[in-house]
Amino acid sequence: MEAARSTIRVTPETKLTRRNLLRGAALGAGALALYSGEIERHWIDHQKISIPIAGLPEAMDGFRMVQVSDIHLEEFTEPFFLRDAVRRVNAMKPDAVVLTGDFITTLTRSTDFPEKAVQLCAEILTGLECRSIHGILGNHDAQVNPAAVASILEAHGIPILRNQHVALERGGGRLWLAGIDDMLAGRPDLDKTIPPQIRNIPNEPVILLGHEPDPALKILRQPAGTSVRLMLSGHTHGGQVRLPFWGALTLPPLGERFVEGLFTLGSMKLYVNRGLGTVGLPFRFDCPPEITEITLRAV
Repeated sequence: MEAARSTIRVTPETKLTRRNLLRGAALGAGALALYSGEIERHWIDHQKISIPIAGLPEAMDGFRMVQVSDIHLEEFTEPFFLRDAVRRVNAMKPDAVVLTGDFITTLTRSTDFPEKAVQLCAEILTGLECRSIHGILGNHDAQVNPAAVASILEAHGIPILRNQHVALERGGGRLWLAGIDDMLAGRPDLDKTIPPQIRNIPNEPVILLGHEPDPALKILRQPAGTSVRLMLSGHTHGGQVRLPFWGALTLPPLGERFVEGLFTLGSMKLYVNRGLGTVGLPFRFDCPPEITEITLRAV
């Protein structure tokens, strides 16, 4: 009886052709765009940090501030995403919320689009459940119409500090929250922001909100800046798209030296928030959006 013949199936080799290479590259680029545009762009990183503040009164030890920056509604940042961010902030139950600029994006599509965007942004931000909320303008806000942007936000209960300061108090302790006008497109005045009467008061430190981080060293060299113990900035988006072994593909003016995170600059600390939104393209890679919960500690 003849033995059964085994059948060997031979498959043709896959050739590495230019067409296959381009097809693979296109698939990889598509997957990367899907990840960076839909997944990482909406993946909020809740950063929790403690910062020692020289001169912070004991009554304010443990005071928690939540920083939100660079919302950029509504060119790429969707309203649902900002609403989710508001829910996350409320869950933290902070003592204060600070908004460090660029509520909208400078656009050329129409003259009324930015105003509609800031109106919607302000309406969503009214959902913040905190008795102490303050903001400053960013370069995009200032380039559009700073007076209009500030007016709309303030009409919705969000005070905007433009070369101004306010006192934050708890249990008999006090610190000063100062906000400087945008340093790229506004009219910043540090002496007006931090006048002599609030400088270097024992146990009354100054926290400065300044949209762009790179002027921090220049601020520290000025008489008004010597009283600043912490500066909170945004603007850089952390680089937004960062490649391995390369870093950020692009960085904005006044945001090229201090890109993200905490820095110690002599007597002042600087924190740079990566922001919520995007500019240029709706992509983030190796640089997710951020909400920062900052606990102040007395030293």
